[in-house]
Amino acid sequence: MIRFYQFGNSVCCQKVRITMLEKQLTWEPVEVNVFRNEQYSSEYLKINPKGVVPALVHDGKAITESTLICEYLDDVYPHPSLIPADPFLRASMRQWSKLVDEGLFEGITEISFSAMFRQRLKNLSAEERNVRFRNVGDPRRRDRFVSTYELGTGSPYVLHGVAAYYKTFKLLDNALAERSPWILGESVSLADISLMPYVARLEFLGLLDVFTVDRPAVREWWKIAREWPSYIGGVVAYVKDHEREEMMTHGPKIRGDIEDLINKVKSIAHEASGH
Repeated sequence: MIRFYQFGNSVCCQKVRITMLEKQLTWEPVEVNVFRNEQYSSEYLKINPKGVVPALVHDGKAITESTLICEYLDDVYPHPSLIPADPFLRASMRQWSKLVDEGLFEGITEISFSAMFRQRLKNLSAEERNVRFRNVGDPRRRDRFVSTYELGTGSPYVLHGVAAYYKTFKLLDNALAERSPWILGESVSLADISLMPYVARLEFLGLLDVFTVDRPAVREWWKIAREWPSYIGGVVAYVKDHEREEMMTHGPKIRGDIEDLINKVKSIAHEASGH
């Protein structure tokens, strides 16, 4: 009944897999290799016109955008529920989803790109790189990719990504100090699931501690989250050995730059507060 178009190490795909595993669903996986531009094939574009993963087809109907897919799955398969019944908590859950979709998604894309995907592009011929950039249909996304390719961590988009993470971790630490062990209290929700892959990617890159050194509540939450069976099955199990090695090799190379960017973000925030 469920066909899931995915790329294994995509953070958006990881989020949906965690949700499906927590609900003990079964699905037919269809691999879409984004490094071979398979997301731009005419067949896949009929399913997802944006040319991105994931996409979920249920009973012959396509649902796109990972946040919407997760909420759709909770509607169709309500047990166990991952969306709070309380209207205020439900709104809070969606605020966390917005922080991910409007900040962390682009943030981890640029951080990951500057660490390792940039090197992949450098290894391509000029013609192959042009094809890669040309296939990005959204001009804003293309500008980000080109900027990070040319400037690495010096790209303003990497700074924006670091700022998004800094803001999110600050809010998360405060929220977890009020409620625990999960973001909205005693039960795991889509708020937690939305964040897990984005925190995991920083850990795989060897950069997580740079962001959480002064966030004790976040560190405690992550200790629980990273041992959660649905996280392990939806994220860790899909990271291939060569991907893990690539992240562990290239992430530390930009650690100093990321630390400098975090200090820059802190300075900007300090000036904005009037102190």
